[in-house]
Amino acid sequence: MTRKIEGPFDVKLSPEPVHDAATGKFGRMAIDKRFHGELDAASRGEMLAAMTEVEGSAGYVALEKVEGRLDGRSGSFLLLHRALMVRGTPDLSIVVVPDSGTGELLGLSGTMGIDIREGGAHFYRFEYALPEAE
Repeated sequence: MTRKIEGPFDVKLSPEPVHDAATGKFGRMAIDKRFHGELDAASRGEMLAAMTEVEGSAGYVALEKVEGRLDGRSGSFLLLHRALMVRGTPDLSIVVVPDSGTGELLGLSGTMGIDIREGGAHFYRFEYALPEAE
């Protein structure tokens, strides 16, 4: 059964160095998040982003490991981000990496969306499926 939840999250992005040939073309960030609500979890990850010479066009990829509780179950899972900005129009995809669920989250699948609201508040929308508990 597919469930849909949403809630706020806090995020901290910390710049990290890139290799010399990528300086000025790429940015690298460490990701630290804290999810609140029905997804009560923390995550850590890595992001690699690139800007183009066209204003409003860019891309990023990221991986993050989420650890905590979801639907009353404990465990961890991986999220894969792929995002493009095409002249100011966003195209974001965040998916659970297949077979990445651990503990009571074995078999987790799903997709996540992110909303940034007025004042910079971050919210997640998570549509996911978990096998029935035994």
